Amino acid sequence: MCLIVLAYNVHPRFPLVLAANRDEFHERPTAPAHWWPAAPHIFAGRDLRAGGTWMGITRSGRFAALTNHRDLHRPAVQGPSRGLLVHDALDGTLDVRNTAGYEGFNLLHGTVHELRYHNNLEPVDVPLPPGIHGISNALLNTPWPKVERAKEAVRKALDTTDGTLNEHLFALLRDDVRAADEHLPATGLPVEMERAVSPVFIQTNGYGTRCSTVLLVDAKGEVWFEERTWPGERRVCERFGL
Repeated sequence: MCLIVLAYNVHPRFPLVLAANRDEFHERPTAPAHWWPAAPHIFAGRDLRAGGTWMGITRSGRFAALTNHRDLHRPAVQGPSRGLLVHDALDGTLDVRNTAGYEGFNLLHGTVHELRYHNNLEPVDVPLPPGIHGISNALLNTPWPKVERAKEAVRKALDTTDGTLNEHLFALLRDDVRAADEHLPATGLPVEMERAVSPVFIQTNGYGTRCSTVLLVDAKGEVWFEERTWPGERRVCERFGL
């Protein structure tokens, strides 16, 4: 994922409200969210090149989602695919003491009731406090324009009382407003590309938002997971109880 925004233990009905966009090269082969035949407890999309995933949930309520950390001023790390970390987190085999060999990342992991935040740059692995949080390609709650816009949109969406919370969340994930130049982060990209990837929803030649996902978990343990793939808005929706 390149943007995750969530309300964690904030909403009285939904302890977990999450909206996320996965940004990737268009040519990278990907399977939409599904129950994995070889690991039938995991519901997630799949990177068909490296075998991992960017976000998923299990029948027992384990959850994980990852964003890449972008800082081209740092030396590159030729490590394994970071999507494998999400698989390990969902499988309960993640070793947070052994992630330095991966390129920089942020990871939400744990159960839907006890989430943790991990990155391998500081490094840190801590309980996620209640609140509205956002992660893009910097550290947790770094105030990039897209993160701040998405967090504010989630605050407004939480006031929804007509049963359309999910549609409000998908609407925020289609926000294609670019940041003003003076607010662009300095990650080492050329300024033209920094502008192009500054919106919540990215559209460039060859790279952009490949899918949008909304996850709601209510106080009774009912899970609602919907993924919309771009272009074409192919939809996958799954509901199940923990």
